[in-house]
Amino acid sequence: MKNKFSIWQLTPPQILVIGFGLIILIGSCLLSLPLASAAGESIGFLDAFFTSVSATCVTGLVVVDTGSAFTVFGQVVIAVLIQIGGLGFMTMATIFAFAIRKKITLRERLLLQEAFNQGSMEGIVRLIRKVILYSLTIEAIGALFFTVRWSFDLGFPKALYFGIWHAVSMFNNAGFDLFGTVDAPFVSFTGYVNDVVVNVVAVALITLGGIGFIVISDLIDYRDKRKLSLHTKVVLSMSAVLLVVGTLVIFIFEFTNTHTLGSMNFGGKVLSAFFQSAATRTAGPNTVDIGSLRQATQFVMIVLMFIGASPGSTAGGIKTTTFAILLSAVVTMIRGKEDIVIFRYRLAQDRILKAITLSMLALFLVIAVTMILTATEDAQFLKILFEVTSAFGTVGLSTGITPDLSIVGKVMICLTMFAGRLGMITLAYALQPKRDKELFRYPEGKITIG
Repeated sequence: MKNKFSIWQLTPPQILVIGFGLIILIGSCLLSLPLASAAGESIGFLDAFFTSVSATCVTGLVVVDTGSAFTVFGQVVIAVLIQIGGLGFMTMATIFAFAIRKKITLRERLLLQEAFNQGSMEGIVRLIRKVILYSLTIEAIGALFFTVRWSFDLGFPKALYFGIWHAVSMFNNAGFDLFGTVDAPFVSFTGYVNDVVVNVVAVALITLGGIGFIVISDLIDYRDKRKLSLHTKVVLSMSAVLLVVGTLVIFIFEFTNTHTLGSMNFGGKVLSAFFQSAATRTAGPNTVDIGSLRQATQFVMIVLMFIGASPGSTAGGIKTTTFAILLSAVVTMIRGKEDIVIFRYRLAQDRILKAITLSMLALFLVIAVTMILTATEDAQFLKILFEVTSAFGTVGLSTGITPDLSIVGKVMICLTMFAGRLGMITLAYALQPKRDKELFRYPEGKITIG
């Protein structure tokens, strides 16, 4: 007689997929309530579902304006979903376990290891404690700066609410904002395009959320260890290169575009280009109209969104470390070397294969969804590709076509956001049947390449 199904028969990737799915479903039900709608009537389950997926997957793509379409109740629900989605539901469950002094079991440690993409369970609970501490501290500091700045414009009570809400959104790289109104929806941070304080604080939160908790912990411990891990070195170097390259490209391509940077002074152009480059790293807010950017700029942003931020963070994309491995593999092949070496460390074969697999799965997903949406949506190809890549990278930047998507389009974007947040390999492991150990190996063959 077969044993009855039990949740303990599920693998860690399967539990993560189900867990995120349940959170999204609960969020959808709450956001579809009339209590959550500023109009006093439900926004409809599909739009509520889309918003819940976008918040839980810390993306920021929206079909209704967050600031004007939702009540305070709805906005708080979205903020909670962003926090749970950014830190991960297993982290939130661990916080609850800490609160009631419950011991973290081996099964739960395995789930945490999978959620944070760690190679082993060693020190995983200690890492979670640091994640909680660092997140709350950084968000509190960001909220303080935002509150002080916006108190001059909004008054202290509203500035405090906006400060906390946007600090959570920016640190978790969600891209949601509350600045839209009934008369001017979807404005994001465009009203603060030349505001140094808002721009710098937002970029700082985005960057800290995007480099990952492992890197933050490594940097804080540097004073004692006097040494950075290979992971931290790769993340910091690639993040800096991509941020600078993105800033330069946006600055050069949009320098004379009167619809974006053209009408600003030199300092404003640099600040705007810098902010938008940081935002493409899976963050989502914008200080200029994305739909008015030149196509060359939009295409470069697509590439940056596809790469995304770093592992173990609140962000999406194929990740900076994956991109670094791919670049190193190309350089190694061109130079005729055998080993891929980064910062004087040789990379293991399984890391290289995982990077290639992740990149190819991500590329196939973006291509497939883009092809489907070109058949179902009445929009330009580049705008559709931009939207799909933004969804996969959990970025949230939009050329403006999201609210006008068809039912099929909204569902496909939801699936893309879900896959982008969980990770393609985690999703693949969750969907595949139980793996059996191979009992034999096939003979080696050779294929001509190039």
